[in-house]
Amino acid sequence: MSSTNAAGFPGVAALRQVGRMATLGWEVLKNTPRRPFQRREFIQQCWFFVSVTWLPTALVSIPFGAVISLHLGSLTQQIGAQSFTGAAGALAIIQQASPLITALLVAGAGGSAMCADIGSRTIREEIAAMEVLGVSPIHRLIVPRVLAAVVVSMLLNGLVSVVGVLGGYFFNVVMQGGTPGAYLASFNALAQLPDLWVSEFKALIYGFVAGIVAAYRGLNPSSGPKGVGDAVNQAVVVTFLLLFLVNVVITGIYLQIVPAKGM
Repeated sequence: MSSTNAAGFPGVAALRQVGRMATLGWEVLKNTPRRPFQRREFIQQCWFFVSVTWLPTALVSIPFGAVISLHLGSLTQQIGAQSFTGAAGALAIIQQASPLITALLVAGAGGSAMCADIGSRTIREEIAAMEVLGVSPIHRLIVPRVLAAVVVSMLLNGLVSVVGVLGGYFFNVVMQGGTPGAYLASFNALAQLPDLWVSEFKALIYGFVAGIVAAYRGLNPSSGPKGVGDAVNQAVVVTFLLLFLVNVVITGIYLQIVPAKGM
């Protein structure tokens, strides 16, 4: 196939973008152990991500936990399995809802701001000036921001898990008349430590993907301020698509290699 035909083939441009983002991700990993590490920049970015995401994340986790608990409570009442409501709701929140809520807010709030910041630096030619001076923009700017997104994602994932499970407990016990003992006993019977590990692993991967996509779009905007705005929108959309795809892959692998805990 000629290069002209390959360029016109549907999906080639998207594959090229994914390949370039993967290359940027490798560059970030390669530059992470490089010294000197930008500690101040890393701490500032961590604080920025936390400041713009922790409250929305906590507030969003409450209705998520409530919806999951209410739906599962209604379903288990229909099939006569009310004693399993706690385990089903808590596992759904910890394994699926918590990492996704965290990642979507980190990408939508923190990642968009990160993309806008890097994009504005790019169109002002600050990135090019750093390269001319022999300063690596990946090591100086991208690495601390991506690491901050990863660390904050993992911390917020724990927050969402706790708030979501407590919210589910409240709505199941108070709103649907569930038994507190049965809720906790079923969770203890079916939940296992790998459920928490896979949730934290998902948060780590999601934070890394969100940071890489935001950095890539920020480094490659169209010309002018409008290009930065378009890059921010594209970063959020692409991140959401990749996160759901990665979630399917990780969940499928986890369910195959980790046996379910029996009663």
